[in-house]
Amino acid sequence: MLKQLGILLIALLTLLSCNSKKEKAQEPIASNQTLYFNGDIITVEGDAPNYAEALVEADGKIIYVGSKDLALTNYENAKQIDLEGKTMVPAFIDGHGHFYNTGFASIVANLLPPPDGPGGSVQELVDAMNSWKESEDGKFVVEKFGWIIGHGYDDSQLTEKDHPKATDLDKISTELPVLLIHQSEHLGVMNSKALEMSGYTKDTKDPEGGHLRRNPDGSPNGVLEEKAMYAILFPLLGKADAEFAMRCIDKSQEEYASNGYLTVQDGRTTPEQMTIFSEAAKQGKFFIDIISYPDIDVANFAMDSIYYNKDHSYKNHYRAGGVKLTLDGSPQGKTAWLTQCYHVNPVGKDGCYKGFAIMDDEKAEKYVEKAFQNQWQLICHTNGDAAIDQYLKAIADAEAKYNYPDHRTTIIHGQTLRKDQIPTVKKLNVYCSLFPTHTFYWGDWHKESVLGEPRADYISPCRDVIDAGINLTSHHDAPVIFPKSMRVYDATVNRVTRTGYILGPDQRVTPYEGLKTLTIWGAKQNFEEDSKGSLKEGKIADLVILDKNPLKIDPMQIHTIQILESIKEGKSVYKKSN
Repeated sequence: MLKQLGILLIALLTLLSCNSKKEKAQEPIASNQTLYFNGDIITVEGDAPNYAEALVEADGKIIYVGSKDLALTNYENAKQIDLEGKTMVPAFIDGHGHFYNTGFASIVANLLPPPDGPGGSVQELVDAMNSWKESEDGKFVVEKFGWIIGHGYDDSQLTEKDHPKATDLDKISTELPVLLIHQSEHLGVMNSKALEMSGYTKDTKDPEGGHLRRNPDGSPNGVLEEKAMYAILFPLLGKADAEFAMRCIDKSQEEYASNGYLTVQDGRTTPEQMTIFSEAAKQGKFFIDIISYPDIDVANFAMDSIYYNKDHSYKNHYRAGGVKLTLDGSPQGKTAWLTQCYHVNPVGKDGCYKGFAIMDDEKAEKYVEKAFQNQWQLICHTNGDAAIDQYLKAIADAEAKYNYPDHRTTIIHGQTLRKDQIPTVKKLNVYCSLFPTHTFYWGDWHKESVLGEPRADYISPCRDVIDAGINLTSHHDAPVIFPKSMRVYDATVNRVTRTGYILGPDQRVTPYEGLKTLTIWGAKQNFEEDSKGSLKEGKIADLVILDKNPLKIDPMQIHTIQILESIKEGKSVYKKSN
């Protein structure tokens, strides 16, 4: 009897198994499925690197991550993409940048220092501007704005180690206004015509939070710092018409996508730019995700719009994410607000010069309270440690007044973040988006002129921030540095200056941690860790294919890695030409 029951049970199990297989074979298989295999698929799931043999995407979502054999069995009708040994990672997430301004900088004259541009001396700046103003883009910009505009000069990299002056720019034009925007975007230079049109004279007082640099007789020499420059630049940007604005959007998206960035930040959106982005979204112009952070001074226009949602959802790839506050300036431009003196003072500054605050403590506290009261995510430009002190105090006061537990308030740049400030950052649940790319572009300048040693070694202290358990992202601040993802990645891991010096070797991070600063930790900063930042079933299929595996090559060669393809929600939005 027992033997008969056993035989019957085996037969029943066999029948059920056959029916299960038959049902599985009859499941409809979507024709739009894509199966990737035969490469290093780094999931960025977990504290240590994890690899999958295959990934399947359908309808813009990841539906399978696992073994190749199971993928081929279960998704036999999927389109198959052989990675041929290449590497797949989650698409990169922009920790901080300025999306619209990146497009703008792509159109105006390129004045970046070598190797990114021609700006090695004042004369080369003048020559580049004179050449550009006769180009198609130059004529287009002059027609639209009535100004001759260049972007990206850097006094620290010029032969003269000083800013050009109005008299230098008069060699470009005496009839049209000329504006050169510093690479930091915290300073600029105008020619005599522009000074005249702007009403900047010997009798003009410095605006709050800004300076006019002057000649010995007190007249402006053309160099503008902080709000003195923004008073010119922001109204100028506001004159952009729809044709120019859409060209900026197109150029910027192409730049970001070609570098693997498929979620991008606009870190100080003006009302005019918000209008432009809203129209672009209505027209379906965006093919990557854009997150705006309007200046908190003018935030209500954005936070009351249909593009701000508490669930952090997008409308046609666009949303308002929170608000932006700015408390100081640029370290390489020597306008960041420090607690200790600059190593070498800028021209015209005597004594113990520490830069300056954009606003007083009372005003800063009101702005931070406004963000906490409305439960808006707040990102704040704080380069100098004095500005970070001001910010942390304001956060502590706001937390004591309002119940906003998951605020993800973020320090942007934090370049001179002190070791003793890090425990407070952790205690207040503040995130950090640091700027270690500075170690390559300005590391030597920080060491020789801005901070001196040993302070320069601690700039953007990524290792200590990670070890403290603080969420870290690494950024480019485009167009300060164009969104070159592998240069950002390389600098975060290696901290090598232009001259090959390792600036603060104890603050380097591992290649895997560096990858996380560009992916899952970026998603977490944006409240999007459930949908982006790693390769996991159910997440959006935002993918990047690299020619080499950054976890397997010499870390010093990370900057040589090429982006072969960027895939947004299953659709290729950039593919490197052969």
